Amino acid sequence: MKPKPPATSDASKAVTPQALRKQYEAGATVDELVTVSGLSYGTVLNRLHDAGTVMRTSWQTRRMRQNPQARRRLAAHLRTLYEQHGATLTELAAAAGETRRGARRLLIEAGGTVRTTQQTLQVRAAARAAERYKVARSLRARYEAGATVPELAREHSYSIATIYRLLHQAGTPMRPQHHHRPAHDARKRP
Repeated sequence: MKPKPPATSDASKAVTPQALRKQYEAGATVDELVTVSGLSYGTVLNRLHDAGTVMRTSWQTRRMRQNPQARRRLAAHLRTLYEQHGATLTELAAAAGETRRGARRLLIEAGGTVRTTQQTLQVRAAARAAERYKVARSLRARYEAGATVPELAREHSYSIATIYRLLHQAGTPMRPQHHHRPAHDARKRP
């Protein structure tokens, strides 16, 4: 004769994995969830894992509980880095001392929306283009103030061709080209 499976109460069935995850992500510990739900430690862990919960270390829980305002500030900072500076989740994780999933969770807590890889590439390309245009405008100002293309190339560690390209991108009216070599003395011709 087979042994009967243990009877489960209706109350334990009512504690869904998603409900446990929500409480856990709000800062509850596994021990507290065990006490509140009446489930065993292993059952709580299993349900958290079933819900796809990213588990914290004890120091992460302590840090989160010590200062919830700091967590909100960190989440807002990560959102700024992500949305305004085009940072990736990996970069956010490094900045926050978290995993990628932890950084993603903080970003979502701050009201951010996770981008696709293609969207991240587009944001980065736009940021690079804006930065290049800014450099081109400053080169134009220096050029119009009298600086030569070779001087600008040395100052910015760019090639002369790159300086010309950036000046053209900025719509710079170019001066007539001069040859940057010593002038020949007409009297010394044979």
